Amino acid sequence: MKEKRWFPVMYMFVITAIVSTAVIGFSQYTRERVQANMERTFEIAVLKVLPGMFEPDLSFVELHKKFQQEIDKPTDKTAGAYTLRKNGTIEAYALPIEGQGFWAKIKAVIGIEADKKTITGIVIYEQTETPGLGAEVAKKEFTDQFENLKMSAQDKPIAFRRAGEELQDGQVHAVTGATQTSTRLEKIINDNLIQWLEKVEN
Repeated sequence: MKEKRWFPVMYMFVITAIVSTAVIGFSQYTRERVQANMERTFEIAVLKVLPGMFEPDLSFVELHKKFQQEIDKPTDKTAGAYTLRKNGTIEAYALPIEGQGFWAKIKAVIGIEADKKTITGIVIYEQTETPGLGAEVAKKEFTDQFENLKMSAQDKPIAFRRAGEELQDGQVHAVTGATQTSTRLEKIINDNLIQWLEKVEN
């Protein structure tokens, strides 16, 4: 028996090596798939905020092709925004924005008309806020408020107001019961918009 004391150790080593290899292989496989899904989700978000670009009946492959063929990638002149052009003229911008939410990063794409004064829409494509509360910012009932929204000429282009309050230019109703998420999202939107407007104008 003394001569076979090495056997349990070797057995555990072999089993651990096999399991580790399988886990690493599966992780690599899923990581590539997750990355592909994230890229697809982002492309759809860009198409949704640009007027007339998103067609719900198209397959993911067709939407990817549409994104590749019709949307121009960011340049220094667009200050990080994707653009939709017609006959060489910019029709609208799709600006990726992100910042710290209540629990983790919130990532979104915000659409802006060529006049740089009107929001065409917003899609929040990544967030881990509280379900039923902060996570409501990603739902259509909230994001629909941004369609054709005129930015305010005040210090903050977009301001959140409590539900029921009268709205003016550049104002939307915050999500009821999600004060922390609403406050952080308001800051994310304004910080990114202000920085972008300064860069693109210069």
